[in-house]
Amino acid sequence: MEFFITLIQVLDSTVRLATPLLLACLAGLYSERAGIFDIGLEGKMLMAAFFSAAVAAVTGSVWLGLLAGIASSLVLSGLHGLASITFRGNQLISGVAINFLASGLTVLIAQSWFKQGGRTPSLFGGGRFEPITFPFADSLSNVPIIGPIYAELLSGHSILVYVAFLMVPLTWWVLYRTRFGLRLRAVGENPAAVDTAGVSVVGLRFAAVAICGVLCGIAGAYLATALQAGFVKEMTAGRGFIALAALIFAKWRPWHAMGACLLFGLLQAVALRFQNIDLGGVVIPVQVMDALPYILTVVILAGFVGKAIPPRAGGEPYVKER
Repeated sequence: MEFFITLIQVLDSTVRLATPLLLACLAGLYSERAGIFDIGLEGKMLMAAFFSAAVAAVTGSVWLGLLAGIASSLVLSGLHGLASITFRGNQLISGVAINFLASGLTVLIAQSWFKQGGRTPSLFGGGRFEPITFPFADSLSNVPIIGPIYAELLSGHSILVYVAFLMVPLTWWVLYRTRFGLRLRAVGENPAAVDTAGVSVVGLRFAAVAICGVLCGIAGAYLATALQAGFVKEMTAGRGFIALAALIFAKWRPWHAMGACLLFGLLQAVALRFQNIDLGGVVIPVQVMDALPYILTVVILAGFVGKAIPPRAGGEPYVKER
């Protein structure tokens, strides 16, 4: 029974840690399905994390913080769209620039506003997303097997966790069951055909970039106002890049993206749970366990993905034929 409780606790941590990865992965899915490669997911999440924590700390309202985080991410998405769609710049360079911009600006503004070494004040009360307890969770917690699953694994998460996982079927439905999704996928494969049909390629791509900005904003806000209680320097810790790896691993498909993010979340949960492991007198250093998720990410991508073919028009600016 002790093993089962430990397993539930690890899976609970997996869900929490996979949430920002899943939101960022779905954000990249929308953008790249429309033909706009976006390696600036990290920067958008970081900017959203800072502004959500800053506004929540000042106003005491986590919902205003969430809106501020989404707005800041949308600004960066607009810059990326302007550079890569309007001015037909290199999409990868634009994404790198966004990452550097966010990395520097967040610390600079945080130090200017709060004078705490690039941090925001700790959040508490209404400045944080509180866990949601399902009905009868407490009374069912002692029921064998079902109780811990319901009370600890399914219940007790913040609302953004449930939003993230509900976004998976919603994304699948939008992409494969709506006219907008059909056009979005088409513009990533053959924008000239979409243009010939009288649909705006620029409009669709900006819409995809905007959706990407909203989801990255929610991911960043979750990091600062739910997973942790405030903003610290570089708190995204490479999650945007892991989300990109998960997107490639999933081959740009929503349900597979959820599986990939849960896998990477599980690796992080195991690394946090089992540190300084003693294997017959040989102690595995905590640094090795911390690096394990990143090492296994590279191993999985190198050896288990197979041939991942991105959208054919991805990364290429569209020039309208006259």
